[in-house]
Formats: sequence, structure tokens, C-alpha cells
Amino acid sequence: MTTYDEIVEGVLAGAEATPEDALTILRCPDEDVFDAVAAIARLRRAHFGMTVKVNYLVNLKSGLCPEDCGYCSQALGSTSEILKYTWLKEDEALDQARAGVRGGASRLCMVASGRGPTDRDIERVAGMVGAIKEENPDVEVCACLGLLRDGQADRLREAGVDAYNHNINTAESHHESIVTTHTYEDRVRTVAMAQGAGLSACSGLIAGLGESDEQLVEALVALRDMGSDSVPVNFLIPFDGTPKQETWELTPLRCLRILAAARLISPAAELRMAAGREMHLRSLQGMALQVANSLFLGDYLTAEGQSAEDDLTLIADHGFTVLGADDPASVGAAGTAPAIRRRGAGTSVPANA
Repeated sequence: MTTYDEIVEGVLAGAEATPEDALTILRCPDEDVFDAVAAIARLRRAHFGMTVKVNYLVNLKSGLCPEDCGYCSQALGSTSEILKYTWLKEDEALDQARAGVRGGASRLCMVASGRGPTDRDIERVAGMVGAIKEENPDVEVCACLGLLRDGQADRLREAGVDAYNHNINTAESHHESIVTTHTYEDRVRTVAMAQGAGLSACSGLIAGLGESDEQLVEALVALRDMGSDSVPVNFLIPFDGTPKQETWELTPLRCLRILAAARLISPAAELRMAAGREMHLRSLQGMALQVANSLFLGDYLTAEGQSAEDDLTLIADHGFTVLGADDPASVGAAGTAPAIRRRGAGTSVPANA
């Protein structure tokens, strides 16, 4: 039987990991998980050393989405108790962006719910991005606005956007079971449009949607073949009021296996442990950083994460440093974390047209 170290040696030598290799990781016995992670950690260190890239979400528009994604608290038909508001004003968006940058974020993710942006929406985001870049020219900006139309990716690139996020979410063979209002091809087309405009592709998945091991690997291979530079791995948060509210398939060890398989398939991609990590990885979040090299700081779109201070402490306590920090030793120290507005139900956020 091929060992985990032998699989990794092949990848380090330039070979692509096979679907069978990834399945070996996903199906390794519990007592072998840490051995598999230790082997695959060599890939993470070869490409990213001991740095962690910190990302921060700015939720520009929440809820009110016409799509029927069964996992999403913002989707059509969801009765989840979440914040719902139209576009933040520019000064509010900039305040949130500044908080993320103060906390060590080197990438800001500007997100808006909905099927896709109008040209007016694109101009609105372009103005925000211009203001952010004027204050912080080195910070990366990733836009996540839904399905794109012709010319919109080019306009975002002109405005200073560096990357575009549009997750495939699951395998093509599983896609119709989680959403019916758009197709897998629609998602792939948007990623290709972003790449065609010179934007870095950020595309990932949600684990725990009822997919098989084979379908999980199918999605990971598809992301590699698409050329996704950044792969966020989300773990299903079973929001009350959604069709997936009773779906609990994940354990900490399962999540660790998934991240290890993702690193094996895409050894040089930014691998981000994203939404649901606190709920599902729990005490293994630090171990997950042995294969993942990126995380979101603080909260997500409609779910609360750990405090920003706890996130930065997690990074430091496990011997990692924040990518791009002028003084890595000070990041995560008491009192340095930003005041991040919570996104749970009941928080007041003004709705602006």
C-alpha cells in the first residue's frame, strides 16, 4: 500500500495527485489522520512556509436573494432569522474594510447577495474599491457579486479589483440536488469570465451537503482544472429555516481530512478554511492550519465566527505568522484586534438604496 509520505513525495516531485490519492486521504482511519496531515503539511510549507493569509468579509448587501440554494440562509424560501438590508453606503463599507485591515487582513472580500450585479451595482462597487485602494494601495480586493454579465469583470478589473470569488460549491454531478435556479455551467462560466478579464479566480466548495467521497474529489479536481488560485473550503452551517437545517454530516476529523485532500489536489493554491470551521473543526482549527494557509477574520456573511482576537491568537499560538504583517509578533496581542460588528440576528444595520 502506498504511504501518505510516498503520495506527497510524488507531488513534491511535480506529479499531480490522482483522485485515488485524494480518496486515500478522505478514507484514512481515524488513527491515521494526524499522520496524513503531517505528510501533507510538507506541501503547505513548501509553498507558503509558516504564514497565514488573513481575509476579511465586507457584507455589502444581505438577504433578499432570488436563488433557491438549499444551504443558504439568504436564499429564496429561507425563513432563517438573518439581517436583511440593501446596499451599505460607501462610508459604512469603508469603515468595515478599515477594521479588517487593522486586524491584519491582506485581502478584503466585498460580497453582495443576489443572482448577479446590475451595471449600476458594478459602478457602486467600483467606487468603493477605488476608495479602499486610495487608503490601502497594497491590500487585495476580491469581489463576490454573483453571476457576471459581459463586460462586468473588465470594469471591476479597471476599478482595481484583484480577484473574483464565485464558488462551484459542489460537484457537477451533485449540483442539481442543492439548487435549481442556476446551473453548474453558469457558475463555471462566471469564473472563466473573471479569469478572462485578468482577475484571479477564487472558487471553492461547501462540504457536508450530502455529497459522496467521490463527488467531493470530483469538485476538488474540477477546481484544480479550472485554475482556481484560491480555494475556500466551507463547512455547511445548517441554518434553521433552510432545507439543510437537519444536515449534520461533519466531524472535526472529517473536516481535517477534507482540507488535507484539498491541499493534496491543489498544493500551490491558497487554501482557506472558511465558514463553519468553528462549528465543525472545533479544537482542531490549529491542526487544520498545518494544511490550510488562509482564513477569514471574525464573522461571515450571516453567521458569527470567532472573535477577531481569538482568530489572531489561534494563528500565533500554533507558531504561524500573519502574511504581510509589519510586526508579526504584535498581531494577535491583547488589544490589537479590531472591533468587528457582529452579524447575528438582531444587530442593527441600516438599509440603504
